[in-house]
Amino acid sequence: MNSETTNAMKFEDTGAVLFDLDGTLIDSAPDLGAAVDKMRVRRGMPSLPLSHYRPMAGAGARGMLALAFDLTPEHPDYESFREEFFQNYEACMTERTFAFEGVAFLIETLVKKKLPWGVVTNKSKRFAEPLTRQMPLFASCAVVISGDTTPHAKPHPEPLFEAARRMNMDPSRCVYVGDDERDIVAGLAANMKTVAATYGYLGAKSDVKDWNAHAQIDAPDQLLRFLLI
Repeated sequence: MNSETTNAMKFEDTGAVLFDLDGTLIDSAPDLGAAVDKMRVRRGMPSLPLSHYRPMAGAGARGMLALAFDLTPEHPDYESFREEFFQNYEACMTERTFAFEGVAFLIETLVKKKLPWGVVTNKSKRFAEPLTRQMPLFASCAVVISGDTTPHAKPHPEPLFEAARRMNMDPSRCVYVGDDERDIVAGLAANMKTVAATYGYLGAKSDVKDWNAHAQIDAPDQLLRFLLI
């Protein structure tokens, strides 16, 4: 959608705001990269810089193992490598992870304006729940829907529908913010207003204009202009 259409909408009847997690609210790339890089070092391979891992941080284990070992899910050792990665990540997942600049102000403003907010992520419950419990940022979060909370993960809309149900909110009154095309696909399928976060883990091949989001933001606090607060 063009900027004229975006500005005309203004999300006037917003009742709740939902966010993707990694690459939208938090920068978890340093811990994800450290978890898989530890596997390389353990095998006598040279360490790789964070810049090597960051573009695929949004793809989780699949992305990290591909970058570190050129390993795909079809490889016979993939499952054992993935579990080793998971264990490494569990041990360090809040050591280097932080909220993107501007996120704290955004959340503080939503709370001040009594606009409920929540998280819908493809990160499994195994990681999403302890991570959000440990970070003070999420103390006011109304709901956390993980990738395995429902039978389907994004880009299926069911996780977003589940979040709306738990918040007693009509999906059409929700705004969903994410940094991946699957976030926008899910949001549109759920009849939510969608916002593409261009500061996240877009990767080199992403063209946000092709996602057909209702709006896009280059910094977290820019969301406020569309919420009329």
